[in-house]
Amino acid sequence: MAQAKTNAMRILDQKNIDYEIITYDSSDGSIDGISVAQKIKKDPSCVYKTLVVQGNSKNIYVFVIPVMEELDLKKGAKVAGEKKIEMIPVKDIQKWTGYIRGGCSPIGMKKSYKTFIDSSASNIEKIVVSAGKIGTQIEINVNNLSKVIDASLEDVIK
Repeated sequence: MAQAKTNAMRILDQKNIDYEIITYDSSDGSIDGISVAQKIKKDPSCVYKTLVVQGNSKNIYVFVIPVMEELDLKKGAKVAGEKKIEMIPVKDIQKWTGYIRGGCSPIGMKKSYKTFIDSSASNIEKIVVSAGKIGTQIEINVNNLSKVIDASLEDVIK
């Protein structure tokens, strides 16, 4: 059966960027990053989650960090040029990004938000991120990902 393309995949195809599709079974409800890393048999340090935050200015920012790590809100605020940032409520993820929790890709959101990939990715050739659908991931070269989403690599984890 052919894999249905997600918006993120269509964007990568349009820009002729290589990526690999990785699927996993989500029927058990375990869709957190660490469970996904185990299911796709990848080192969790190479599997990244997409977090969406809002600053004091009400601007939205996106952080792509390793699934086993936690976003340092102080470091995140500093790189975003904000006094303070906080996670947006889960119920608002779709409103801001067009994606749902567990299927939020840094590629192809409703709008282009200032995005930061944790600098730990600079030591890895390819990372795994959500393809924009629960059960589907994309493995992509870090430099290609940062180009396509216009992201900078910054130290943003605790």
